[in-house]
Amino acid sequence: MNRVQNLSLIGALAGVLAVFGILNDQYLSLSNLAVIGQAVTIAGLLAVVQTAVIICGGIDISVGSQAGLAAVVSSMVFAWTGDGLANGNAFAAIGVAIVVGAAGGVVNGVIIVYGRVNAIIATLAMLAAYKGIAQLISGGRAQGYLLTNDLFIFIARGSVLGVPAMIWILGIVALLVHLLLKTTDIGRNMYAIGGNAVAARLAGININKYIISVYMLVGAVAALAGIILAARSTAGHPTAGSEGLELKAITAAFLGGCAIAGGKGSIGGTLLAVTLLGALEIGLTVVGVNPFWQNVAQGALLVVAVVIQQRRTGDRAVGLPG
Repeated sequence: MNRVQNLSLIGALAGVLAVFGILNDQYLSLSNLAVIGQAVTIAGLLAVVQTAVIICGGIDISVGSQAGLAAVVSSMVFAWTGDGLANGNAFAAIGVAIVVGAAGGVVNGVIIVYGRVNAIIATLAMLAAYKGIAQLISGGRAQGYLLTNDLFIFIARGSVLGVPAMIWILGIVALLVHLLLKTTDIGRNMYAIGGNAVAARLAGININKYIISVYMLVGAVAALAGIILAARSTAGHPTAGSEGLELKAITAAFLGGCAIAGGKGSIGGTLLAVTLLGALEIGLTVVGVNPFWQNVAQGALLVVAVVIQQRRTGDRAVGLPG
């Protein structure tokens, strides 16, 4: 099933590249392909961990706000450890932001597990909460200036072997999560929990521990995405991550083959889907299409992805006879 899904995505991606390549002769240039790669990095990181949590039977709508909070925290810590705006400790800034992100993920998991709150409702509530916290601690203003530091400059503009550093970060995180899911008992247990939670519990799997741990992973990686956001924009903006990133991440996960009920999904499919979304977004931009249509396209793709999954699993459409 994953192979067919991935082949479909590869075909769609090839079609998008071909169409926009014909419409704009600069679209397939190496520089523009690098732009596409950088454009999908943030959403890609969030989509990778969104895939993990959906496989486990959950979902996290708060990832964009968690990224925004981490962007603010990293910038503020960098400023505090320096001389107001610059010359701060980049490692401290990154470390504190990731700890804050992981802690936020634990909060999400605890609310879902021990508060017995539906994952959609819990993370929707925390989306607003994390965005509010970011605005409160920053006063609603951009914080710090990061491009006086070599590490943040490298994250934002550096490259290794001609490939932007941001793409390397996405690749490493995606590979690690893929290996976790496909080669370890932890990953197999995550699929089992999403596939049949009752059977997983009877098999002795500590479901509560797994759910909280997965949300902690989501929070930590969302914070990493927020750090990259801050480096790219040179400062921490409290609303930087809450402008549709969660929609992109969820769309990519479902388009990449995740099942709504959990137990299915792959990192490879998600990466193909997020690349397709990025190629479509940049393509619409370079040919001069109104950017508001990008949101329409994302929404339409999410509906298409869910419909395909429903058909494949044989679930009956609501309101129609079986």
